[in-house]
Amino acid sequence: MSQRIEDYGFIGNMRTAALVGRDGSMDWLCLPRIDSPACFAALLGTDEHGKWRIAPRAAKARVTRRYRARSLILETTFELPDGAITVVDFLAAQSPGASLDVVRMVRGDRGRVDVEMELGLRFEYGTSTPWVRRQPYGLTAIAGPNAVVLRTPVPLTGRNFWTHASFSVREGETVPFVMTWHESHLPPPPPADPTDLLRMTEEWWGSWSGRYSYRGPHADLVHRSLTVLKGLTCNPTGGIVAAATTSLPEELGGTRNWDYRYCWLRDATFTLYALLVSGYEDEAAEWQRWLLRAAAGKPSDLQIMYGVGGERLLPETELTWLPGYAGSAPVRIGNAAHEQFQLDVFGEVMDAFHVASGSGVDIGDDARRLQRELIDHLESVWDLPDDGLWEVRGPRRHFTHSKVMAWVAVDRAVKAADRLGLDAPVTRWKQLRAAIHAEVCARGYDQEKHSFVQYYGGKDLDAALLMMPLVGFLPPRDPRVLGTVDAVQRELTTNGLVRRYSRPGPIDGLAGSDAPFLACSFWLADCLEMTGQSAEARALFDRLVGLTNDLGLLSEEYDPVAGRMLGNFPQAFSHVGLVNTAHNLYKRTASPAARRARQ
Repeated sequence: MSQRIEDYGFIGNMRTAALVGRDGSMDWLCLPRIDSPACFAALLGTDEHGKWRIAPRAAKARVTRRYRARSLILETTFELPDGAITVVDFLAAQSPGASLDVVRMVRGDRGRVDVEMELGLRFEYGTSTPWVRRQPYGLTAIAGPNAVVLRTPVPLTGRNFWTHASFSVREGETVPFVMTWHESHLPPPPPADPTDLLRMTEEWWGSWSGRYSYRGPHADLVHRSLTVLKGLTCNPTGGIVAAATTSLPEELGGTRNWDYRYCWLRDATFTLYALLVSGYEDEAAEWQRWLLRAAAGKPSDLQIMYGVGGERLLPETELTWLPGYAGSAPVRIGNAAHEQFQLDVFGEVMDAFHVASGSGVDIGDDARRLQRELIDHLESVWDLPDDGLWEVRGPRRHFTHSKVMAWVAVDRAVKAADRLGLDAPVTRWKQLRAAIHAEVCARGYDQEKHSFVQYYGGKDLDAALLMMPLVGFLPPRDPRVLGTVDAVQRELTTNGLVRRYSRPGPIDGLAGSDAPFLACSFWLADCLEMTGQSAEARALFDRLVGLTNDLGLLSEEYDPVAGRMLGNFPQAFSHVGLVNTAHNLYKRTASPAARRARQ
């Protein structure tokens, strides 16, 4: 069985990412881009599907981990009675040309330690064993369009399609391994000095971290979350993927296993706020430009998600040869949800442009024209049932949150027209805004429960209803908001953490259940703060940041009964929630949530 999700560390370089376990095993590395076929698939399969492990030969060692100097340079220290080593892992931030350098350096800290290295290269999600050739400097491996070069001073041997090495490291010595990806029809790139790559990568992260502006409680974890967001960003497109992985399960042994290596429009406004309030205006502008390029086109063709370059075709395929993490099958690549109809994306796109404009980001004439087209289309579809925020695979419904976000879209269009003096049918838009608001209050609110409900005519709750005060649909202290927040706490919490909705199976058409969703729990903290329950909000926030692993990382979900992370990892939505809630609770000026609600 794979290590626990929280046992992994995350490294990235704005092109791709990798996961490194506490045992020194790199089990997940996508080459050459984060959504490309994986080189190592052991996280989802077995060791035969590939991994790259560097660790002491001794069976037991005390392991500690840390990131170096506010970067994504991971250091894993193995302490033994007779010595200690540190494995330094990173993806080079400035690899020359089109190559991609994965660097692992074994540093001797104390005494003498015998070390083992084993490498099983498997391309195409574990299906392709490459043609490996020994070289004076290490090895080359080729399979189809992909090729890698491994350079190291350590002698390598091959056994049963695996590469092995045994060596010793003494105090003061460093043994490097540099794996470089390149296109197989091209010659290998020239060697790069690992020490230079480490220095350049450390300098790059140091320069980037210098713009960090948050100074409140849990500042290190807020910065770590921002670093994760940067690591999940694809340069030069500016797109930010939802997570580095696919098919890590929402329930161990279950079927709710999805590919999250894509960019969701629903994350747009939250991400913009997290970047803007933390001093990263350039990244916010890049994300906004990615959003414009991805959403551009016929409004009726607007998707809920895109590839990191704005790709629209994301066909979902099941990889039947992989057993899945902890036996959780099927393993999926691609995501069929890209074909769904979700009204909320109109609100998220309009709100993102609204936030960007209000924060001084120049959105340009193209964005304004796109907004006008989106609202014109929304007028004809807002009253249709949809698939909802959570991408349910059951029947379409009139989801209350979807209608709220349709209201947000029109509200932001009205405010943009008023603020910028645009030539627009503002009177008609105001009438539409009022009509949507009235319908939601009439059909989405249950008088007996004293709460809004998940969909019109239903009785179930949905954590997305917590967005109502956050987007300004109703004032935070409106009795209907207070009743909804109370109902969510009463019906959707497990050990104080918030699940997405009441009955997953009947709603989404899938067997099983899921654990509390961390982003929703951060929303609850935001709502508690906005409704005057600051002590409760801060207590919940303290608990949530306490769920990070030893490196400050969060997955999509957390099972408080089993005490372990679930879902894809690290999850951008969870880290965005941590950043925004920190600013909401410990603001020096108006909080992001308050500003978003009234802008």
